[in-house]
Amino acid sequence: MALTEVYWDQHIPLPNLAPLQARSVVALLALLCFINSYDGEFVFDDSEAIINNKDLRPATPLNNIWMNDFWGSNLRSNSSHKSYRPFTVLTFRLNYLVAGGLHPVGFHVLNIVLHAVISALMMDVFAVLIGGLAHDEGGRTLNLAPKTSFLAAVLFAAHPVHTESVAGVVGRADLLCALFFQLSFLTYCRAFNKGGDQDGSFSVSWVLLSLALTAAAMLCKEQGITVLGVNAAFDVLLIRNVDVLQLGRRLLLRKTPLDPREMLRGGFLTRMALLALGGLAMLSARWRIMGTGPPAFTQVDNPASFQENILIRMVNYHYYYSLNAGLLLCPWWLCFDWSMGCVPLIRSPADWRLVFVLLLWSVLLGLVGGALWAPDPPRRRALGLGLVLLVVPFLPACNLFFRVGFVVAERVLYLPSAGYCLLLAAALGSCCRRWPERRGFLRAGVLMLLCTFVARCALRSHQWRSEQSLFTSALAVCPLNAKVHYNVGKNLADRGNASASVRYYREAVRLHPTYVHAMNNLGNILKEKDELLEAEELLAKAVSIQPDFAAAWMNLGIVQNSLRKFAAAERSYWNAIRFRRKYPDCYYNLGRLYADQNRHVDALNAWRNATVLKPEHSLAWNNMVILLDNTGNLAQAELIGREALKLLPNDHTIMFSLANVLGKLQKYQESEGFFLQALRINPDAAGCHGNLAVLYHRWGKLEAAQHHYELALRLDPRAPGTRDNYNMLRRKLDQRGRGGP
Repeated sequence: MALTEVYWDQHIPLPNLAPLQARSVVALLALLCFINSYDGEFVFDDSEAIINNKDLRPATPLNNIWMNDFWGSNLRSNSSHKSYRPFTVLTFRLNYLVAGGLHPVGFHVLNIVLHAVISALMMDVFAVLIGGLAHDEGGRTLNLAPKTSFLAAVLFAAHPVHTESVAGVVGRADLLCALFFQLSFLTYCRAFNKGGDQDGSFSVSWVLLSLALTAAAMLCKEQGITVLGVNAAFDVLLIRNVDVLQLGRRLLLRKTPLDPREMLRGGFLTRMALLALGGLAMLSARWRIMGTGPPAFTQVDNPASFQENILIRMVNYHYYYSLNAGLLLCPWWLCFDWSMGCVPLIRSPADWRLVFVLLLWSVLLGLVGGALWAPDPPRRRALGLGLVLLVVPFLPACNLFFRVGFVVAERVLYLPSAGYCLLLAAALGSCCRRWPERRGFLRAGVLMLLCTFVARCALRSHQWRSEQSLFTSALAVCPLNAKVHYNVGKNLADRGNASASVRYYREAVRLHPTYVHAMNNLGNILKEKDELLEAEELLAKAVSIQPDFAAAWMNLGIVQNSLRKFAAAERSYWNAIRFRRKYPDCYYNLGRLYADQNRHVDALNAWRNATVLKPEHSLAWNNMVILLDNTGNLAQAELIGREALKLLPNDHTIMFSLANVLGKLQKYQESEGFFLQALRINPDAAGCHGNLAVLYHRWGKLEAAQHHYELALRLDPRAPGTRDNYNMLRRKLDQRGRGGP
């Protein structure tokens, strides 16, 4: 292969850099784009995949990683999302061990470093796809398109659509998958390091190693298996150097008989058989591990896939493809979630959005035409393999083979964007060659594009630093998305601004009238604001829409209890328990209902059930002690209090309640010990100071009683009974001072 074959490369207005320098520039640019996300929080899906995932904890057996899905649920469960990514979860666990806990900095730093490594390594991938496998006399691989591969890698490093994969910790799956994808492809290329298969020589060992790296990519994210398609296309188009157009003509016109040996010589059939058998083995193993078939997604996740009319379904799928293409071309409108009305369905042939579908296929067909009919091999190779790298990694997200759980997801574009960057770099190179007098203008355009990309990456990665900024940024992009409004409202409520969250919850319900989670959260806030009738109406509607929504049943019971609708509240609590058998909070609230009705035995049984299901349920323990204390069962109250403190040795509320019981049993010294221990934990508890003062008062330690009465009144001047007890003590001390009894 001649060194000047990629003729447009020399016309690109970029400096000639040594390979190490070029890779360093690409890696540094990748770091620059996303470095400001290094100290961000865990946001959005990170909550389930990181914070709530027990598989990250050292106490969890390591084997669980191989049996559970990406979110920590059993893979064979019907509720599992079936995302089997044990290698990714293993890196999360290592992050946890190294940092000694859930500290997000380490998680984010590793993501940024991975993107920098992938971006630098992408230069080698692009060099092979554009220039082939050329070697010098010493056997070293030559980069026949150093400027084009460098430009494509720079565009990849700085593309803003990567922000979700880099700045969101769960994007680690896409990054690791891309890394092993690259390694698998480059390893497959190494099988031909002696000059291709022209003499029939290739290394089976390298092909097998490539298959092993494909399996590793698939264990990071399911998309990894698509590298087999890229490897096969690379073999056909570059190693076998098949002219697809000429081959098609020979097959269709039958002017020249096709000799099968021409295609199968040089070990081609062996390699294709290895790729096919390897892919089938991986898919079979994946299906067996998954256990119960594909995951079950809801209509709000992917509404087009639930349309019975196949024409409407396919039109909307193609519109989704055009949206993905739009994100690659103009990555300005980026959003963490595109479901729940963000993209309304196309139902009419008069819908103006069909223009984007036609435009997408016009461009794709134009690229395919160029790949088939371009007069020179380098252009055909660049267009053909660029299209392969753009389309093949996107196939798992296209809804054609199975239903996916999203409308548009920026993270799935991490690998396909490499094909787009390759096509764009090749196009810019061709433009520079065709119009050399405008190279200055093109150089300025490329520089402006890169500056725009870097600025957009910096802004977007800053938005990913916190849930507040991430969710708020989505309001301008997807104002019709009910989930966006829900998440903004939930974030406000979590930060203590419940009043402000009401507006967003109401908007979420307006946009999606069956959004039961928004109804539940809004009902809870209205309950706290004492707007009980509207809260009851919302929660009742939520359980009518989703009868197995246990949390909404429990909250409905709480509201009905507040409205003194005791029978209805009891039915709601039992419905919640019917749909969620292990529901300690519901048993706790059921106990409160029984206590309000003076059904003391039922209340104790309900609270006992809560502590059995959740031994650390402090409120249930404390309420049992208080109820037994109030009903005069002091000995049993003492036993329950001591049992609770064995499980919760630092719970000051239980210490306080047990101290009160011991004081009534005249076990003054033990009671004092628990009061003092509780005050060491919570020194500003006015009630604890006041009750300790009462204990000292009864015990005859009047000066100590006076001291704690005064502390209690200083902390809470309106504490009920404390002022009267203090005045009584003062009179007693005055009498003693005057020599009285």
